[in-house]
Amino acid sequence: MTNDTARAPATDAPASIESEPAARRLILGGAWTTARIAAAVRALDGAAAGMSGRVRLDGGAIAQMDTAGAWLLLGLEHRLRERGCEVELAGLAEDHAALVRYVGTRTADAAPPPAPTIMPPVARLGLFATGGTIKAISLLSFLGETVITLAKAVLDPRRLRFGAMAAIVQRAGVEALPIVMLLSFLLGVVIAYQGGVQLKSYGANIFVVELVSITMARELAPMMTAIIVAGRTGSAFTAEIGTMKATEEIDALRTIGLPPIDVLVLPRLIGLVIALPLLSLVGDAAGIFGGMIMAWAMLDVSVNDFLHRIPTALSATSFMIGIGKAPVFALLIAIVGCFEGFSVRGGAEAVGRHTTVSVVHSIFLVIVADAVFSIVFSWLGI
Repeated sequence: MTNDTARAPATDAPASIESEPAARRLILGGAWTTARIAAAVRALDGAAAGMSGRVRLDGGAIAQMDTAGAWLLLGLEHRLRERGCEVELAGLAEDHAALVRYVGTRTADAAPPPAPTIMPPVARLGLFATGGTIKAISLLSFLGETVITLAKAVLDPRRLRFGAMAAIVQRAGVEALPIVMLLSFLLGVVIAYQGGVQLKSYGANIFVVELVSITMARELAPMMTAIIVAGRTGSAFTAEIGTMKATEEIDALRTIGLPPIDVLVLPRLIGLVIALPLLSLVGDAAGIFGGMIMAWAMLDVSVNDFLHRIPTALSATSFMIGIGKAPVFALLIAIVGCFEGFSVRGGAEAVGRHTTVSVVHSIFLVIVADAVFSIVFSWLGI
C-alpha cells in the first residue's frame, strides 16, 4: 500500500467518502476516529451503491484513524465485495495500513458466540444435588457453631443480651398476636362448620368439641402459628442479617471483637423459642373460641356445654404435645432465617433471593418436623 495522492489531509475534518463512479474510485478523507466518523457511516451505503467491477479505495487523505475508523473502512470494503466488486485499498499511511490489518485480523479470528443450549436433565440434576449437599453441610456447620455458642452462653450468662432478646419477643410475639388470633379463630370456625355438618347428620353434635379442641391444640394451632412466624419473622431475620452482610457490618463486628453469633443469632434464637409457644397457646384459645361460636350458632351446642366438655375432650398429653412442638419449630425458623442471612453474597437482589429461600425452607422444615412428630407419637401410642 503506497501513498499516491497529492491531496493534503485535513487533520480536524470529519471523515468523508467521495465517490467517483467514472473512475471507479472512492476517496476517503478526514479524521476516521470515533468522534468524527458519523458522516462517513451515513454515506456508507450510498458510496457502495454506484460501484462495480474493480474499485479503488484511496485513503491518502485520511488524516487520523483509530480502531473505529479501521473497522468502518473494513466494513466498506466488505460491502463492495458483497456487490461483486474487486477492491484495491491504496494510499493509506503506513501506520493506518497497519491498524487496518490488525483490526481485520482480530475481527476474522473472533469466534461467534456459542448458541444457547438447554442443559441436559442429568447435568441439572447433578448441579442441584451438588448444591444441595454443599448447602446442607454449611447449614449443619452453622447449627454446630450456634449450639457451641449457646452452650458457652449457658455456662456464662453474661454473654446473653437480654435487651435484644426482649426486643425479639416483642417483635415476634406481641406484635404477631393480632394476625395469629384472627387466623386461628377463622380456622376454628371452618373446622367446626365442616366437621359439624357431618356430625349433625348422625346426631353427634356434641363431639364437635373433641374435633375442634384436639385438632387445634395438637396440630393446627402450632403449625399454622409457625408458618405465620416463618413468613413474618423468619424473613425479617434473613433480611436484617443479609443487609448487614451486604454492607459489611458483620465484618465490622468481627473487627471490634464481637462474635456475630453472640450478637445476632442467639438473641433471635432464644427470643423466638420463648415467643412461639406463647403464640401457639394464644392460637389454641382463639381456635377453640371460634369453634365454640360456630357450634353455638349452627349446631345447637351451648357455650356452657362446650366449655364443660373441653377438659374431658382435650387431654393434657395432647395439649402438651402441641405446646412442645412450638420450640422445635421456633428453632428451625430461627436457624434457617439467620443462616440464609449470613449466606448473602452481593447486594439487594441477593438479599431478596435469600429472604424468599428462607421462608420456603422454613415452612418446608416445619411441615416435615410436624409429620415426623406425628409418626413418632403414633408409634409411641400417644
